[in-house]
Amino acid sequence: MALARLHGGPLDGQILPLDDADQDSLIVPYSETQIVYRRNGGPTRTGDDDGPTEILFAFVESEDDIAPDDGDDARR
Repeated sequence: MALARLHGGPLDGQILPLDDADQDSLIVPYSETQIVYRRNGGPTRTGDDDGPTEILFAFVESEDDIAPDDGDDARR
């Protein structure tokens, strides 16, 4: 099993399972849009006794502008 460690963007610090450790990019749903992360380097923790393999993925873009939630509900 391999894990994607996401760096940058709205999902910074999140860890997701990878179906294929060789994939070069991730397209992840986020709110009402999708965001793209690309592989950034080789796998780490590849030994038998150091946990699951991790691969760093860096934020590239989002399909739409991402507006952070400021906690106010504009529909009120």
